[in-house]
Amino acid sequence: MDMKEDVFSDIDIAILAGGLGTRLRPLMEDRPKVMVEINDRPFLEYILDQIILWGGRRVILCTGYLGDQILSKLGNTYRGVQLIYSEEKSPMGTGGALRMALHLFHSESVLVINGDSYCQTNLKSFLEWHFLKDAMATLMLVESHDTQRYGKVEVNGDGIILKFEEKTKSEGSGWINAGFYLFRQGFIKSIPPERPVSLEREIFPSWIGQGLYGYKSHGQFIDIGTPESYQAAKQFFSHFCPT
Repeated sequence: MDMKEDVFSDIDIAILAGGLGTRLRPLMEDRPKVMVEINDRPFLEYILDQIILWGGRRVILCTGYLGDQILSKLGNTYRGVQLIYSEEKSPMGTGGALRMALHLFHSESVLVINGDSYCQTNLKSFLEWHFLKDAMATLMLVESHDTQRYGKVEVNGDGIILKFEEKTKSEGSGWINAGFYLFRQGFIKSIPPERPVSLEREIFPSWIGQGLYGYKSHGQFIDIGTPESYQAAKQFFSHFCPT
């Protein structure tokens, strides 16, 4: 498949932005997790800036807790990118929120990003690899020295995911889920509708052996899930160069 430079101009991008950010509550005041400020800017804006760099044109924001604040701040466009909102009325989990937004996706493949993650990576290579493998779903993986916090993902030499190791059973270094995914619409349709569902705990393990792949990225990985990682994100973005 021949890739254009703006590889995501024809691919819808979904950002899972409904997180409560319970562990960040002392730092967040009363705002959605994706709107926590990193050096005087909402974290979500860094993700959107990266999407613009990739050539993305259409973003679906899967919002939940205090999602109206995101709409009030960003509106329906951000630096020329169209923003479309899919709002959950009660917590639906990562899978449930994505399934709710299915009717909004126009492209056959959808890039899905956790709203509390940022990864410096070559998205063109990620997309090419996904299509080369003819994958139903591809998870971006990054290497971490702290798999006990994230859980570990085991793949074979072809990139096929063999196993997810739970956080409580994992230790040492290994490959972890970076919160960046490429899904065919057929994969999203397979998520049970109209109920809370977790991609990580329910859907991914059930898809082992059915076209589920893991792509190993070597870019810098940032998340804002804990006060410690939030402080690390502030340091990272203080001398930030988007890629």
